[in-house]
Amino acid sequence: MKHFSLRSLTVRATLAFALISCLVVSGLGLYLYSSVKQALNMRADYTLIGRVEHFRNLLHDLYNVRQMEARPAIFESMLGNEQDVRIFRRPGEPPFIKINPDGMEPPKMVPIPVEQSLTINSLYTGERPDGIRVRWVTALADVGDNGGTVEITAAYVMVQEEMVLALYRRRVIQSIALTILLTTLLGFLLLRRGLQPLTTMSNRAAEISPANLSLRLPDDDAPSELRGLVLSFNAMLDRLQTGYEHLSQFSADLSHEIRTPINVLMGQTQVALGKTRTVDEYEQLLESNLEEFRRLAHIVENILFLSRTDQDLTAIERTPLVLSDELHKIADYFEGLAQERDIDFEVLVSGTGYANPVMWRRAVNNLVINAIRHGESGSTIRLYAQADEQGSTVTVENEGSALPPGDLSHLFSRFYRGDKSRSEYTESNGLGLALVKAIMTIHGGSATGSASSEGLVRFSLWFPATSLSETHHKDIPQT
Repeated sequence: MKHFSLRSLTVRATLAFALISCLVVSGLGLYLYSSVKQALNMRADYTLIGRVEHFRNLLHDLYNVRQMEARPAIFESMLGNEQDVRIFRRPGEPPFIKINPDGMEPPKMVPIPVEQSLTINSLYTGERPDGIRVRWVTALADVGDNGGTVEITAAYVMVQEEMVLALYRRRVIQSIALTILLTTLLGFLLLRRGLQPLTTMSNRAAEISPANLSLRLPDDDAPSELRGLVLSFNAMLDRLQTGYEHLSQFSADLSHEIRTPINVLMGQTQVALGKTRTVDEYEQLLESNLEEFRRLAHIVENILFLSRTDQDLTAIERTPLVLSDELHKIADYFEGLAQERDIDFEVLVSGTGYANPVMWRRAVNNLVINAIRHGESGSTIRLYAQADEQGSTVTVENEGSALPPGDLSHLFSRFYRGDKSRSEYTESNGLGLALVKAIMTIHGGSATGSASSEGLVRFSLWFPATSLSETHHKDIPQT
């Protein structure tokens, strides 16, 4: 019964198609019926006019009226239908020929003069008691040259025409009904067959679940009208699958990342409670716990920022940045940390960029921290920047151990660690480069990374040029 519900697209389209067919066929039948009726009426009118003109000609060939009175049968049988009216009389006298089988009363008519020809406008319309249409005409005719004048009154009763029209009307109605029935049935069958791909798509979509996100709608045999919908739906499923897998991996990584400091806190606290401790030992425990709490707070803060970035790409305030001043400040800030690992800075920069200052510094800081953490002792970290009309590019380059080929494509993933060194405690906790990518997404720019087989690692940030200052601010996790 579901297929015959008014909510069914097939049923609704079939009903609409049937209604259109009804209107078109009915209109066509009405037009044809009107045309036939008009043609029959015109034929009857010209028949009546022709017969009366023929009477006028016959009378003109006679010498006098007595000849006509002597041979009335000639004129009595010349209109054809048995119901037709034929009345001949001298003006002001009773008829000498009167054929009126139905006893119809002629309407008041003005006789057409002898010198005037009959036209359709000369006819009068009447009806029999049973509603059949009757056409009347009265005209004067000369008899011979000096035989006087005769008034001819004639009527054509459209009995045969009404029979033809009644039969034609029945056939038109039957044709309309049959046409509507056939078009409705055929339309329903064709629509069900034509919409079969939608049923296939629906059945396939019903099989898709979080446990089975790899299924896609079939697009090989999809009609051209639905192919775009199928491709768009499959593209949406690709995005959902990617997002779901990303969310699952993100949840697993987050659970693992938070579990480590929680286990540390629980272990340290249990050990401390195992026996009575001195005040100094309790202070050391609280300081250690405070560091772990800070680590948890930092992780939560970064995760919240990444979550807002995924859901909200609204405008940020951008201001001009003198790239030389900014990069030298960053190099001076991290100089002490770099010297602990015997690493130097080389800065080569020019131009002015447009970005949110806090975000810009956070992104570059994360790249510098990453370079210090993974750079080889005794190497140099190079900070490059340049600007043009399209935007500004900041590059951080360091020398370190060669990266495996598969690691490069995952460097900007959240909680990704390519080697054991990434499992040590760091500020970013596997989120540093993910934050960089998020910041670049907000700016409408890009973040890329490359590594050579010799261990030269290069990260580049491209910020698009803009002079528009927008009022919306995002809360940025501070370094």
